[in-house]
Amino acid sequence: MTSLKFLSVVGARPNFVKLPPIHNALSQQHVDHVIVHTGQHYDYEMSKVFFENLRLPDPLYNLSVGSGSPCYQLGEMIKRFEGVLTKENPNAVLVYGDTNSTLAGALAAVKLNFPVAHIEAGLRSYDRSMPEEANRVMTDCVSSTLFCPTRTSLKNLKKEHAWGKAYLTGDVMVETLKEFVKLSENKSNIIRKLNIEPKNYLLVTIHRVENVENQVRLSKIVKILTKIKKKVIFPVHPRTVKSLREFNLIDELSSNRNIVITEPLSYFDFTQLEMNSQKIITDSGGVQKEAYLLGVPCITLRENTEWTETIDGGWNILVGVNVKNALKAIDDFKPSSNRKLLFGTGDASFKIAKILVRHYAKDS
Repeated sequence: MTSLKFLSVVGARPNFVKLPPIHNALSQQHVDHVIVHTGQHYDYEMSKVFFENLRLPDPLYNLSVGSGSPCYQLGEMIKRFEGVLTKENPNAVLVYGDTNSTLAGALAAVKLNFPVAHIEAGLRSYDRSMPEEANRVMTDCVSSTLFCPTRTSLKNLKKEHAWGKAYLTGDVMVETLKEFVKLSENKSNIIRKLNIEPKNYLLVTIHRVENVENQVRLSKIVKILTKIKKKVIFPVHPRTVKSLREFNLIDELSSNRNIVITEPLSYFDFTQLEMNSQKIITDSGGVQKEAYLLGVPCITLRENTEWTETIDGGWNILVGVNVKNALKAIDDFKPSSNRKLLFGTGDASFKIAKILVRHYAKDS
């Protein structure tokens, strides 16, 4: 059999946390796996530390795109990725989730006639104003192989008559958490460092463009946080810090005794804060899912979500940025049922690797 080569494009935390199971599964299949980092996230806390924590090899290529407007990032990624694709000539390009790196990798591959495999395909919030929704829809449209984490995502693609072949595999992040939760307990001292008691604080993450770049919405989020009577741990995304300063909101947060602001945290530290929190307040899709998998109630500061299963399962509630609804949920929201296995049983990467090898070996 001709040797197979797959090329993974990653660039931000949501990509990094999906990569380890795929890398390990492809290694077990004895195929070449080339990792390309676009440089979308580039600070140590937002990038390098994830490769260290998740035991990933250094990327063979780093495009070093850095920050900039979405159009600048996409353009630079596509331009710089072209040479890598031409040199490596992979059997397929693997892209993950819904970041700018995901869309750039997919578009560059298609333009050079390389097949695209989308891991975490079929998710829909049905809110086209969200940059992430546009990214995932366009990526699905050009992908020849679509790996769906849930039954809902598979139904979405069937309803849209997706061009590519769709498979229900389960979610690779089940495996990431299963492998690294225990390790994070041994490697992280964040609970002791912040001098907090397990299950006696709330964890907050806010980074979505529609929240942090909208002064009215961000002001309401700050109002929500400053009215919470419990201890609040808030690792602040660089984009969020920038907006808090621009809108003169940072002092209101930092002067509140209940709020502990930190820099972005390593995977180990953040996982420990997630699993030991009383509740999680977030606008992140990935954190909603992690909260469900870890059994922590989640309050989502958005009007919609691509992870509808977490809502239907009773462990997540949407409150938008309505101050009254958010504070009520913080006080009163409790999961309405036991958690079901909505995201598979922890063998998604094995299924994905087998399908990739079977499918592209025929084309070699």
